[in-house]
Amino acid sequence: MPFHFDAAEYATRQEIATRAVQEAGLDAMIMFAPESHLWLCGYDTFGFAMFQAMVLTAKGDLHLLTRLPDLRQAQQTSTLNDDEIHIWTEVEGAQPAQDLVKLLNQLGVARGRLGFESSTSGLTDFNGQMLRAALPDLMDHSDLIRALRRVKSTAEIEMHRKAAALADDAMDAGLELTQPGAFEGDILAAMQGAVLKGGGDYAGNEFILGSGAGALLCRYFSGRRHLDTQDQMTWEWAGAYARYHAAMMRTVVIGKPNDWQRHMHAAAVEALEACEDAIRPGDPMGNVFDAHARVFDSHGLSHARSQACGYGMGAVYNPIWVDFPMFYEGNPLLMQAGQVFFLHMILMDSEAGQAMCYGHSVLVTETGVERLSRQGLELLVR
Repeated sequence: MPFHFDAAEYATRQEIATRAVQEAGLDAMIMFAPESHLWLCGYDTFGFAMFQAMVLTAKGDLHLLTRLPDLRQAQQTSTLNDDEIHIWTEVEGAQPAQDLVKLLNQLGVARGRLGFESSTSGLTDFNGQMLRAALPDLMDHSDLIRALRRVKSTAEIEMHRKAAALADDAMDAGLELTQPGAFEGDILAAMQGAVLKGGGDYAGNEFILGSGAGALLCRYFSGRRHLDTQDQMTWEWAGAYARYHAAMMRTVVIGKPNDWQRHMHAAAVEALEACEDAIRPGDPMGNVFDAHARVFDSHGLSHARSQACGYGMGAVYNPIWVDFPMFYEGNPLLMQAGQVFFLHMILMDSEAGQAMCYGHSVLVTETGVERLSRQGLELLVR
């Protein structure tokens, strides 16, 4: 099974991560985030729903503790050797955290300074309590690997470009079917199908599609309807390739748009362009939110805007494709060239019962941003 990246790419990542472990003063880092596992060695599985951990020592040793169903998964998707893959036995009363302690002893780091990731869906509260009982002196370093993943390599940027192209294809497929009387399920099937047919993956969360009153919802919900002659429909979706994401957002008007929808569309496009202008390496992320808020507020839309206007993109897993950090008011984190962000201009006017949402993914360059989508920003009417 071919890897998504070559051996040199993975070796570089492991060298960078090992150095980060050393600089943090740790003897080993215990990782539960599936994104960390994927980034370090290519290990790709949804097995993180159960107890599994990857250990990186300050010497550069990398080992995985997982369940038997993921043995061949690790052998075929990761760079790990067989002697670096360890299986905990599933029996009544099993304590995989104790198996982790045994592994740490084998690696000679059980009594050392140990960091771990708690801020991840890869470590449930139940497993976290079991972990702390077995290793009470763990230190939380949830951002150690996550920070390394923020700036993308040239090879990773190519994955994001492929994901963005798939997102564009999905939009084309959805628009082709959108008309009065169309069934939401057919539109969703076409959009998701375009990604899969293009060699992509399922995204980190469900595609969001809502029409009528559901166009004002920012989450997937169960249930499908047919579009009315006069209607609205909001999409939030992502292309995903090798788990790397490029998200997009659009509201489509079915029938004749009214003046308020045109006003909201103009404001959304202006805000999106203002946010792109505010993205500069070395500037705080809060500047981007401020640009978004300033435009919407000047258009009398403060009541309809969101409290965030985007977030990082990366190679991520369920339950969401958000790869933190987010653009919110006062965020001091400095932006860097090589980061990929999803910018979303969300307007949900509950009083008017109307939505208008536009967004796409961008790459931070040395001088600003590059749009990864080929789609235009015109008002979509069907």
